[in-house]
Amino acid sequence: MTVCTVIGLGEAGATYAAALVAAGHHVKGFDPVAPSTPAGVVRASTAAEACAGADIVLVLTGAAAAPFVAEECLPVLAEGSCYADFTSSAPQVMQELGRIPSGALFADVAILGPVPTEGARTPLMVSGPGSAAVAALLAPLGADVEIADGEPGAAMAHKLLRSVLMKGLASVVVEAVTAGRAAGLEEWIRGQIARQLAGDGQAVIDRFLVGTAKHAQRRSKEMQDTAGYLADDLKVPAEMTTAAAAALVRMAAEPAQPAAALR
Repeated sequence: MTVCTVIGLGEAGATYAAALVAAGHHVKGFDPVAPSTPAGVVRASTAAEACAGADIVLVLTGAAAAPFVAEECLPVLAEGSCYADFTSSAPQVMQELGRIPSGALFADVAILGPVPTEGARTPLMVSGPGSAAVAALLAPLGADVEIADGEPGAAMAHKLLRSVLMKGLASVVVEAVTAGRAAGLEEWIRGQIARQLAGDGQAVIDRFLVGTAKHAQRRSKEMQDTAGYLADDLKVPAEMTTAAAAALVRMAAEPAQPAAALR
């Protein structure tokens, strides 16, 4: 049985805490605002109190709180324990937290999926000296835990690059479907989106890389007109379309790159 501490008992933290209890671990927790505590979790009055005697600490707070939590908790941890930061902090912040004096092994953990739907089985990427401890604890819960090369911050660098795609794609889909609904064409635009997301992914990437740069000037004008149509005619938000138009204007002004350089 591992003595685990979960700092942050919101949706994600409560999910991991409950799963660890179900797996037979002793789980302590701390959260200054969460209204409830998962069954079986011993809730402490401070973060430092929750961490005392812990074999591993999982931090699932907002990124803004990460430095304060680390400064309070790392100094009280025993030699050889693990401190795993799951917050979406910048890679540089993870590097700085990993340098705080402590006997604990620091791990930078990137959550690579939606915890509300996948629970403790959500895929993870982890880096830093505490990586093996995180994998040993969470892989038995069903999580696919990938250990990234490099020091703390490496896992988060991967996640933030993925976020360019996932959060950007999600925002574009929301904007397109919202516009389609306003135009009375929601089912049609949904079909267009579904077709673009299917098929040979690598071929689509290559087509985007080559075609976007090649046709940037023409497409920038098209996207400017599209943004005007959304904002003026349909009266719906057009932030992603406007941003795409600006990006295409920039690309049109840049020197053309050989196709091989885009791979």
